[in-house]
Amino acid sequence: MKLYCPSKFICLCLLIVLIATINAGANAPARDYYQMKIYHFKNATQEGRLDAYLQNAYIPALHKAGVKNVGVFKPIKQDSLDRKIYVFVPYRTWDALENTDQKILKDQTYLDAGKDYIDADYNNSPYTRIETIITRAFINAPELNLPNLNGKKADRIYELRSYEGATEKLHASKVKMFNVGDEMAIFKKYDMNGVFYSEVIAGGHMPNLMYMTTYNTKQDNIDKWKQFGSDPQFVALGKMPEYQHNVSKGESFFLYPTEYSDF
Repeated sequence: MKLYCPSKFICLCLLIVLIATINAGANAPARDYYQMKIYHFKNATQEGRLDAYLQNAYIPALHKAGVKNVGVFKPIKQDSLDRKIYVFVPYRTWDALENTDQKILKDQTYLDAGKDYIDADYNNSPYTRIETIITRAFINAPELNLPNLNGKKADRIYELRSYEGATEKLHASKVKMFNVGDEMAIFKKYDMNGVFYSEVIAGGHMPNLMYMTTYNTKQDNIDKWKQFGSDPQFVALGKMPEYQHNVSKGESFFLYPTEYSDF
């Protein structure tokens, strides 16, 4: 069938736009997927077993499988009734996220090193439950950035933030505020060491986004947030009509890295 076009010029323009659109999608940077495993436990015995498993079995097995920069964090103030360990695992592709845990089950070194955890009895579990959150990196922050910190590891503050939206549309507004509004540039301006910025695609609190910034000390955290809050660009963003009421619940989790954490 022969297509009719009233103007060769118009047809050429439409073809150029179509090709540009296709190329833009093809050339868009790949975006990381992040898995946050939160181990809930009750006592020091379980904590010791989890630390041993993560340090000696799980993280080495992930490294062997090609997964780098695994973060392991603990809350600065633990809830005595519900203690936690946060394990952050970055994946380059969805396939890697979906299959890596199954892949390492074929690694005998992992099975031997993690035997206490893997083969634990039903009445002697190393944890009470595992909470899992899956996120995808923002378009304008497509991959993990390791923090540039020079303070002692024990003094560092890793702040994990969660912003829930009242509706999907309002949540999309906050995501847009980070990307199109370039809120992330303000974090960079004050050297807040953003490790990742991402949208939650599976978890218990949605719609939601999560990101992590890092600091040498608690005072460093306080000082930089003061600068951020008074920054003219951030103040202007907060007044724009399209960004109103786009966070219904914000939470901050103050963490520190374990000695065996990759960052």
